[in-house]
Amino acid sequence: MRVLPMSYQILVDNIKCGGCANSIRKQLTQLDGVSHVEVIIDSGTVNITGDAGQREQVIKTLRKLGYPETGSVQGLEAAGAKAKSYIACAAGRLTSC
Repeated sequence: MRVLPMSYQILVDNIKCGGCANSIRKQLTQLDGVSHVEVIIDSGTVNITGDAGQREQVIKTLRKLGYPETGSVQGLEAAGAKAKSYIACAAGRLTSC
């Protein structure tokens, strides 16, 4: 059975710039079942086109990069996510040069 691609969006924390967006796009497009990723920096929105069954994997990957779904982390975990996002941002800036 063929799964038709669909679009969905995830609101995430810690997106600051194009470097963040580049890292998110690069990592998510490497996942099976994800065909397109659009990152809207101002609103912290990640729009994904692909297999909706991969949504949880997309959320896990975003969290691992330091961009957790909005409202999903607090306290020290939120601070750790912010630190991870700075590293992913820097890596994204290097790949855009």
